[in-house]
Amino acid sequence: MAKKSAKSRSSEETISATTTASGQPPKKKSRRAVASRKVPRKAAPRKATPRKATPRKAASARKISSKDSGLSLEERRELGKSVISGLAKLYPRAVCALKHESPFQLLVATILSAQCTDERVNLTTPALFRKYPDAYALAKGTQEDVESIIKSLGFFRNKATNIRGMAQGLVERFDGQVPQTLAEIITLPGVGRKTGNVVLGTCFGISSGVVVDTHVTRITNLLGLTTSKNAEIIEREMMELIPRKEWINFSHRLVYHGRQVCIARRPKCTTCSLLSVCQRNGLKPLVEEN
Repeated sequence: MAKKSAKSRSSEETISATTTASGQPPKKKSRRAVASRKVPRKAAPRKATPRKATPRKAASARKISSKDSGLSLEERRELGKSVISGLAKLYPRAVCALKHESPFQLLVATILSAQCTDERVNLTTPALFRKYPDAYALAKGTQEDVESIIKSLGFFRNKATNIRGMAQGLVERFDGQVPQTLAEIITLPGVGRKTGNVVLGTCFGISSGVVVDTHVTRITNLLGLTTSKNAEIIEREMMELIPRKEWINFSHRLVYHGRQVCIARRPKCTTCSLLSVCQRNGLKPLVEEN
């Protein structure tokens, strides 16, 4: 038999190598199958659509706007005059409700009155002042002892820390005496503008600002003198509306009025002498009796 040419042998080897175990040549893969095995393309990242910036509400500016209260600045000033006159007739001798015998004692009592009623403070301070009558004595007092005396008051641990720190500050920087400027007094632990205004106005007759507590906040809003609930904003507005010489008595008298007539949950509007000028903001209309 003639020898096969090199070309034939090469061809046979190729066919043999591509033959499957069953003797059948492998099927050719369709173009679709090949295409389906292609690595899928990565989805192009979506372009982030920039959100429209939502304009922030100018809450504080809106709260103090005279347009919101419905009264112009001049109208509110006139209203302030009427309120001052009416309160003076009702409470000619309004004084601070916290019992004290010295500026130091009033400073302590005012710090303790935070988040607490004046009545509760007045029940607690006699025992405290018997043991610690001045800044020197309180500065030496222990945390545990002071806490035990004022325990009936809310946040008594923080308050004990504050009044001890305040007393130490008085001894170290002011020779144990209460300073007579707002800038100095508010550097003491636990003393803010409200506390400083109370002490300076009551003890020294210094009109450093308007004291704004819960009664003043509530009643000035009802009257229409302000629409803000922020104590600092209310103080700034009252200092603009109320003559300086009236700042001290204005706060004392509003506190009296809030306790006796304009009571938070049941204001006695029908018997209130300020009804004719009061805007009664936030209250239901009065029902006229036949």
